[in-house]
Amino acid sequence: MKVAEAVGRALAASGVGQVFGVVGSGNFHVTNALVAAGSRFVAARHEGGAATMADAYARMSGTVSALSVHQGCGLTNALTGIAEAAKSRTPLLVLAAEATSPASNFAVDQDALARAVGAVPLRVTSAAEAVEQACAAVRRALHERRTVLLNLPLDVQAEDVPDGVLDHVAPPAPRAAVTPGPDEVAALTALLEAARRPVFVAGRGARTPGARDALAALAARHGALLATSAVARGLFTGDPWSLDVSGGFSSPLTADLIRGADLVVGWGCALTMWTTRHGRLIGEDARVVQVDDEPAALGAHRPLDLGVTGDVELTARRALEAAGEGRTTGYRTAAVETDLAARGRWRDVPYDDESTRERIDPRTLNIALDDLLPTERVIGVDSGNFMGHPTMYLSVPDHEGLCFTQAFQSIGLGLATAIGAALARPDRLPVAALGDGGALMSAAELDTVRRLALPMVVVVHNDDAYGAEVHHFGPDGHALDTVEFPPTDIAAVARGNGFDAVTVRTPQDLKAVEDWLAGPRTRPLLIDAKVVRDRGAWWLEEAFRGH
Repeated sequence: MKVAEAVGRALAASGVGQVFGVVGSGNFHVTNALVAAGSRFVAARHEGGAATMADAYARMSGTVSALSVHQGCGLTNALTGIAEAAKSRTPLLVLAAEATSPASNFAVDQDALARAVGAVPLRVTSAAEAVEQACAAVRRALHERRTVLLNLPLDVQAEDVPDGVLDHVAPPAPRAAVTPGPDEVAALTALLEAARRPVFVAGRGARTPGARDALAALAARHGALLATSAVARGLFTGDPWSLDVSGGFSSPLTADLIRGADLVVGWGCALTMWTTRHGRLIGEDARVVQVDDEPAALGAHRPLDLGVTGDVELTARRALEAAGEGRTTGYRTAAVETDLAARGRWRDVPYDDESTRERIDPRTLNIALDDLLPTERVIGVDSGNFMGHPTMYLSVPDHEGLCFTQAFQSIGLGLATAIGAALARPDRLPVAALGDGGALMSAAELDTVRRLALPMVVVVHNDDAYGAEVHHFGPDGHALDTVEFPPTDIAAVARGNGFDAVTVRTPQDLKAVEDWLAGPRTRPLLIDAKVVRDRGAWWLEEAFRGH
């Protein structure tokens, strides 16, 4: 058995059940070996799309997924998606063939490429060690929550492995939960007992049912309000004390309530500039606590009054045990409850509808879609001026309802995000929310949606421009020729790729969406929504401060 086949079979036996990629000569055999061993392979039309599909699948399934690419150019094509995964600490395995001759056109320093975007470079170095090195790559991706590049040199792939190397391969043990120290739990409990207006902000590290339940119970004991970062949106859906998202996407009421907190606790949440509006969401006199299972994450983005090293669920349950019986009203007053019910969501905030006969207000569009689309949905959102509207106006059923690939802030990832999320959650209607720039950048993957027969709704917020740049630079009188484009019939592009499609300019045009939802959904649907383009989104200037 050749190394290429042994590595593929070892990875499948290690639990890598889903692979995305574009197959060339260098990764042909290892990919086929994965498939023969039972892994599912999805062929994308571009390595960049494949990388983000793998990233989204890993996030929504909770498993290590794999990306398979050709040596050299296959890897460079995938780098933006790999950077997004690495920045998000997605447990992802990148299998890249590697040219071993400096004279090869495909020769490039693949280790340096991986390090440049934050991935961990590893390599299969010999036939004798190939299987163990492949299994070690899976363990590292899982246990360290890292994106790992496993280089597969072409000459080593062709070597013969010793007999019996696959006999004892098995999936790695789950990542061990970190137990918080008793002194840290005691200090956290003391701060919670002293707080009168506590707010919990849950992030990526709290995206499990167990962590959700533990945080909800602890918050009820101390009268805390519940918020999330954007990536954890939906974690507290249905809880009357939920503030939804903390940060640039916060509703006015949410922002006011967080600013009024005297204690802010980040649970598996980095409390970045995005989640805190560059710190302005946290009051000057508020105490700040961060709970994370990695010591290096504590205080990485802002000073803390207390850092607790521990698993979110374990820490919350230990703090609940330490608190004893009884409940504190805290921030959970009747007035706050009434306000949250009346205007906690963005869709409850009054606005002047700026729709015309030719273009629809994105708020009007997304409120209407929220009412039309099934509640059980999984949404992938691209980056751009439009992105806050579908992120905040489309409701999600839980923490697995939104896949938010925005750590690198690249446009063009939204469609691939929705594909990966759809495959991880086939029980839900997949929705891709895109801008026209990102939609056209990733249009090749419309074919992937069709081939996979995904009943997807693709919503393109089409303002015929890179709207973020238009609204950032336009008010200062700068020429905008480089970021504005002639109108594009994206619905026609979709029909050419086997989609049903509708152009939406007014709410009445959404009748076609209602009809599609009521039908068999045998073809995916693209909505080319011609959105108003007269002003930037509310969160836009906040975003540009982060550049």
